[in-house]
Amino acid sequence: MTLPLLHLDEHLVAIDKPTGLLVHRTQLAAREDEAALQRLRDQLGQPVWPVHRLDRGTSGVLLFALSAEVASLLGAMFEQGRMDKRYLALVRGWPGEDDGLIDHPLARDPELPSAGQNLLAAQTRWRVLDRIEWPLATDPRFPSTRVALLEAEPLQGRRHQIRRHLKHIAHPILGDATHGKGPLNRAVASHLGTQRLWLHAHSLALAHPVSGAPLHLLAPPDAQWPAAG
Repeated sequence: MTLPLLHLDEHLVAIDKPTGLLVHRTQLAAREDEAALQRLRDQLGQPVWPVHRLDRGTSGVLLFALSAEVASLLGAMFEQGRMDKRYLALVRGWPGEDDGLIDHPLARDPELPSAGQNLLAAQTRWRVLDRIEWPLATDPRFPSTRVALLEAEPLQGRRHQIRRHLKHIAHPILGDATHGKGPLNRAVASHLGTQRLWLHAHSLALAHPVSGAPLHLLAPPDAQWPAAG
């Protein structure tokens, strides 16, 4: 499968990563042969360097450098928050407000107990794009299921930041096996006819690390996503 290219120049390349594809091979998924890094390297016929990552289930804008030097520059920009990252998330329930800021420190490693770990500053802005009601009973108290389409803007890049923050405000992302609700996820997957994490890296805006020119990378959500009303 050819990866869709969003941008390509002599210094960097951006792709629209499909859901379910690893960014690079890892011992945690040792049986997986397919990964974006290796597939893109073969597609371009040259080495590529990952400068950030998306969770396996997250789709959307993924940036690679075409040299170690540019990878270092981009890595510093991500570390320092010198870029604008926007995600789409389909979540359980309707938030009481139309927008907000989640300011909730996070442990560095979400796979380990938080106790004993240093907490890192983490803020995520969010706003409601659409409120949706499905004729799907996932709770015996209600005949339908309410979900919301959000735009989320993480101000840092903590691991699983958006997923953990939306769980913190009781609006977990649908399809999130780690931070969401299993029975709800299964009911939604059956209703929509697909099982996936409903999180999409929609846009990434930054200054080009070499030229300094504005660079705005956009990956429209695929046809499975509900349109914003």
